[in-house]
Amino acid sequence: MVNWKNFWTKNTLLGLGLGQLLSLLITSTGFSSSALANQGINAPTSQSFLNYVLLAVVYGSIMLYRKQALKAKWYYYALLGLIDVEGNFLVVKAYQYTSITSVMLLDCWTIPCVLFLTWFFLKTKYRLKKFVGVVICVVGLVIVVFSDVHAADRSSGSNPIKGDLLVIAGATLYGVSNVSEEYFVKSADRIELMAFLGILVPLSILERDELKSIHWSSGATFPFFGFSLAMFVFYSAVPVLLKISGSTMLNLSLLTSDMWAVFIRIFAYHEKVDWMYYVAFAAVTVGLIVYSGGDKSDQNAREVADESKQFDEEASTGRPDQHEK
Repeated sequence: MVNWKNFWTKNTLLGLGLGQLLSLLITSTGFSSSALANQGINAPTSQSFLNYVLLAVVYGSIMLYRKQALKAKWYYYALLGLIDVEGNFLVVKAYQYTSITSVMLLDCWTIPCVLFLTWFFLKTKYRLKKFVGVVICVVGLVIVVFSDVHAADRSSGSNPIKGDLLVIAGATLYGVSNVSEEYFVKSADRIELMAFLGILVPLSILERDELKSIHWSSGATFPFFGFSLAMFVFYSAVPVLLKISGSTMLNLSLLTSDMWAVFIRIFAYHEKVDWMYYVAFAAVTVGLIVYSGGDKSDQNAREVADESKQFDEEASTGRPDQHEK
């Protein structure tokens, strides 16, 4: 059960709020990708072009200004960048073949991937309450599926099987990327991570033919650049949430993106949706609260462990200002 006495901590509230901001950003990128796909624009890597440019320029400039030695090998960042780009490519590509609902639902495959990877590689211990929170969140997504079937408003797309497989493959890479980012954020440096994620910008030249064929009307320009700007803010905020709450909380928070999409359809497009969406949103919200709340004792234990580790490192080096790279 949730320890309500210790629930309203600063980190818990910050994690929940930041998670929903990230969820809204993902929702906006979904609408942008869907709008571009409807106009026949097929340049999934180039959609993230401006995002990676901004990451390289903004965080690369900060890294150069600080003139500090790298805390992790550059080729680890490069490999992570490649995994991240390919994950984005596969998921964005899926919008060409299946519906936005299918993409957002199947994307939750990232959650079991993250749970396994954090347990296996990062040695994260999950209490029963954590699994209960995850199950409640996933039940919320299952309700959305039944709602789509009940309302019969789920478009199948041109090749739904291919699209679904692309989403699952991309979600798996997302899981690897999220857990790797959590590791680097906690053991290396956030600025380094963001800067090196932008080094694969030249990959966009592989789609130069698609870019040349785009008719740059307002209907194509706003979704194209809006996608990149939303992704830049998303990438900048993700490491903060990873350090506060971890990669599992990140992916659980993103489950509400489908529900935010429903609210946008209701208030912006005046569409009617099935009542089960509201039940699903409530279920995911409860699951997030159960997962994140009442872990003050765990937090204190982590802080003590971190302080002990730092003390041991300082004692072994004899220099308090020098940290192990």
